[in-house]
Amino acid sequence: MTAYFVTGTDTDAGKTLVASGLLALARRRGLTTLGLKPVASGCEPTVDGLRNIDALTLQAQSMPTTPYTTINPYTYEQAIAPHLAARRAGEIPTLDALAAHVAGPLSEKRDLTLIEGAGGWRVPLNDDEDLAGLAVRLELPVILVVGLELGCLNHARLSAEAIRADGLRLAGWVGNLIDPGLSFDEAADETCYRDNLATLERTLEAPCLGIVPRLATDTPDARAPAAADYLTLPTCEESL
Repeated sequence: MTAYFVTGTDTDAGKTLVASGLLALARRRGLTTLGLKPVASGCEPTVDGLRNIDALTLQAQSMPTTPYTTINPYTYEQAIAPHLAARRAGEIPTLDALAAHVAGPLSEKRDLTLIEGAGGWRVPLNDDEDLAGLAVRLELPVILVVGLELGCLNHARLSAEAIRADGLRLAGWVGNLIDPGLSFDEAADETCYRDNLATLERTLEAPCLGIVPRLATDTPDARAPAAADYLTLPTCEESL
């Protein structure tokens, strides 16, 4: 079984799009899959309880089918930093609790399991712990999603440095087009676009698993297989 932790250079870098795309690609190849989102803020009330669109997207690409509460045990309604949302909800998670929860799903040993973080690498889980600590405890290799926009070179390099400083392997990175401005607009300035990508490839020192352009489709279930067309699965290594 191969498991990875998926993080991003920032909130809305495209973690869920990339994670669901990788899961969709694995399913396309006949592999079993599981996407976990242990902590999610910005959830909507439903008849079944709070639900998060990112977690639902990962659930849709998990095969065999997995209960929502397995995928997303900690749900918070307010779309703010998880540790603040948890404090206001009166249900503060700890790394011990998260590690205990994911132990069961990980024991299922599916072909590809992705655990998606929240925000960037250093997002707090509570007043004393970061969510990245879960990846450290599980000794998971990390996939970094780089939101391609002005300023991302700095964000990507700092994130990669922090991941390695925590003793983890950067298994690969994916570029996701956020800002089709001059820096990352191939049609407007192909040389600048290529130079930016070359800088990421050189400085991140990890395989590029794909560059996802702006996708024409808007629905999450359609975006996952669309993103899969631009992705490559990370090198299969036993990480657990």
